[in-house]
Amino acid sequence: MDYVIRPVRADEWQLVKELRLAALQDPVAPVAFLETYEQAVERSDDFWRERTAGGSEAGDGGVRQFVAEAPDGSWAGSVTVLIERPGGEVRFGERAAVHQAHVVGVFVRPEARGRGLAEELFRAGTDWAWSLGEPLIERVRLYVHEDNPRAAALYRRIGFVPTGESVAMPGETARELEYAVARP
Repeated sequence: MDYVIRPVRADEWQLVKELRLAALQDPVAPVAFLETYEQAVERSDDFWRERTAGGSEAGDGGVRQFVAEAPDGSWAGSVTVLIERPGGEVRFGERAAVHQAHVVGVFVRPEARGRGLAEELFRAGTDWAWSLGEPLIERVRLYVHEDNPRAAALYRRIGFVPTGESVAMPGETARELEYAVARP
């Protein structure tokens, strides 16, 4: 593979923005992301600077965004990992019951798919989560829309299993299905 998988740097906000906008134009974006292209394109540069800084190696350690960087410096994909602690921020309607990581924002550009980039991005994200000190992360989870079989197949292929938990998203009748992998 000619790509380098690495965390974003705080000064790369324009690349983070460009990749997110590309992801939101993907045909499955309406079921894969919790925002629209129109919402994201209206966000200020300060928003993108803060978002990128928070997910960078220089961030506070609660979020890390990983990218697949081509030899020419372009980005082919990304994944973001959020650390969730009991009593912490509410995500998907409830607080975490255990120390866990939550994968979000998974995207690989169509022309780069089928090369193992998603698997490498996931490996970087989960390796980072498992490497965090006390308290140890017990599991890594994600949610996938029930109408997104392409993503569900990828998650199963790399070891995530359905937990049986699901949540309804505001304004939708469809469900988001939880998948998880336990600490090795």
